[in-house]
Amino acid sequence: PPAMSRRVVRQSKFRHVFGQPVKADQMYEDIRVSKVTCDSSFCAVNPKFVAIIVESGGGGAFIVLPLAKTGRVDKNHPLVTGHTAPVLDIDWCPHNDNVIASASEDTTVMVWQIPDYVPVRNITEPVVTLEGHSKRVSIISWHPTARNVLLSAGCDNLVILWNVGTGEMLLALDDMHTDLIYNVGWNRNGSLLVTTCKDKKVRVIDPRKQQIIAEKTKPHDGTRPIRAIFVADGKIFTTGFSRMSERQLGLWDLNNFEEPIALQEMDTSNGVLLPFYDADSSIVYLCGKGDSSIRYFEITDEAPYVHYLNTYSSKEPQRGMGFMPKRGLDVSKCEIARFFKLHERKCEPIVMTVPRKSDLFQDDLYPDTPGPEPALEADEWLSGKDAEPILISLRDGYVPIKNRELKVVKKNILDSKPPPGPRRSHSTCDSDYSPPALEEVLEEIRALKETVQAQEKRISDLENKLCQFTNGTD
Repeated sequence: PPAMSRRVVRQSKFRHVFGQPVKADQMYEDIRVSKVTCDSSFCAVNPKFVAIIVESGGGGAFIVLPLAKTGRVDKNHPLVTGHTAPVLDIDWCPHNDNVIASASEDTTVMVWQIPDYVPVRNITEPVVTLEGHSKRVSIISWHPTARNVLLSAGCDNLVILWNVGTGEMLLALDDMHTDLIYNVGWNRNGSLLVTTCKDKKVRVIDPRKQQIIAEKTKPHDGTRPIRAIFVADGKIFTTGFSRMSERQLGLWDLNNFEEPIALQEMDTSNGVLLPFYDADSSIVYLCGKGDSSIRYFEITDEAPYVHYLNTYSSKEPQRGMGFMPKRGLDVSKCEIARFFKLHERKCEPIVMTVPRKSDLFQDDLYPDTPGPEPALEADEWLSGKDAEPILISLRDGYVPIKNRELKVVKKNILDSKPPPGPRRSHSTCDSDYSPPALEEVLEEIRALKETVQAQEKRISDLENKLCQFTNGTD
């Protein structure tokens, strides 16, 4: 009878995915995680670094640790401190593992270059400061395929797109949200945005046309914050609350936003569920702020469309969560996701694995995945071009690229600002500064900079050796 056939267990290679915390010595200990109340994830990771927003008196700061520097974090470990008020969100550039952006209560967005060696002192000088919001900025997100395009959203209900390479504002989406923006997500090629807002609407926006192309009022009836992300085939996945305050997840089709493809109730808890999506496996991981579990679901084309896989449970609640991009995972261990769970004083990596008997590369688990090369330049994207991410194979694992410097070229800076310093008579200027002389000076500055960086590294190595030496004699 047909009723029986439904009992057949659904075939999926992800049915047995399991999560495990790393060993105690592989955690990052003694970090004062920020106590700001804000539904951001507080942690951003890539194949080189883990960055965590930390408590900081008087200003705003985050700490950046090389992935390999596990264990106790030295209390004098340098911080990134340039903001004058708490940092609310951080995001690594997908096309340069040494570049990170931070958004702050001080209304600015800053973009930082992080060296491969550990600097001796705090990093206080951003590569560029982006000023355009009038209230605190709680959301930032890099464009997935276009170089140097960064999105920020603030409590002024404004979404701004920036060209980080020139320090310019590209687009301001200002008349779209009538209230606080909860979250913003790009689709896979960065042609569309999905946003959720306190006015209970989910909007799909074409940022370059500055148009809302679809919206849904109250995808979830409850009053607490909603989150939305794009999943495969342009569908939208949401988390929210029912009228009875039960947590819900929903799956929606853009072409028919009225009825959900799937709507499931989960539990009653008031923590907002942060969704993390892996397009390669079509798995969505839900991490509630303040929960001690990670639930995960596979999204497919067959009913019920969102299939519960399992729950990773632990004893300690999470303060925030970082999610490693695919190229940062260990393919030899069949790792398909790695989370960086924040506690009050530490960060604990949690590894999600598909059990396999073979030691060979499992190509069904690792289709080619977005690599670090952007597919478009900022102005190409702005002019209307779209491009899918440039994919790389993980067959031999991914080796991070050496530090590439982010150069910011301000447009026509002389046209907009008078030259600094006292006004000299023209004659002295013209005679002394022929262009070749200027080139030589710049060359010399470059050489000096390299020397200073080499010395910094040498000092830092010596300091580390000294530390080991003195620790050894305790």
